[in-house]
Amino acid sequence: MTAGPANDQPFPSVIPVFPLAGVVLMTGNSLPLNIFEPRYLAMVRDAMAGARVIGMVQPKSGMDTARPGATPPIYDVGGAGRIVDCKETEDGRFLIRLEGVGRFRIEHELAVTTPYRQVQAVWQPFGLDPTEGEERPAVIDHEGIIKALHHYLDHKGLSADYDAIAGTPDKLLVNTLSMIVPFSPAEKQALLEAPDLPARAKLLVALLDIASHEDTPPTQIS
Repeated sequence: MTAGPANDQPFPSVIPVFPLAGVVLMTGNSLPLNIFEPRYLAMVRDAMAGARVIGMVQPKSGMDTARPGATPPIYDVGGAGRIVDCKETEDGRFLIRLEGVGRFRIEHELAVTTPYRQVQAVWQPFGLDPTEGEERPAVIDHEGIIKALHHYLDHKGLSADYDAIAGTPDKLLVNTLSMIVPFSPAEKQALLEAPDLPARAKLLVALLDIASHEDTPPTQIS
């Protein structure tokens, strides 16, 4: 066990990883998942019997891992989540919810006999993730984010409750938009790996501005 990112709470030095293109998990945010593939059903069962920690990572190829036996290279940084809710359906699926507990860096991938992949995780580089913006307020251009989001949604022909969004705390706003806006996998990875919240906020605004000028069909975000 190694010291984890939250209040010195121990997290495993070896964790299972779930490669999924276009999906990142930010610290403090939740991620619902519908698990149906046999190898990931096994992963959830094993995680529930242990520390309940799963690492969300993205394949570098931009491909998912739906093909049995596929092992595409994965990015070195992921977001770890603790299973805080798990329900098994009548048809054998797991409906789980992960709560982001911190980022990790992959030291190396392990040779394992489990049907799912496992890695040696290093937590120390991201030890301040859970408390970021609490002990010392980060300098975030909140209005700039709202303005960029407004332009983006207008461009896509979508709308939002901007009054409610305006009242969202900076950290939750930046991290939630980084997760749900349909940026490319590489762009999402850049948001995940941003060194701190202000840097992520600036990158988010830049990506929203770029997307606001792209000639693409409307895309729903939820």
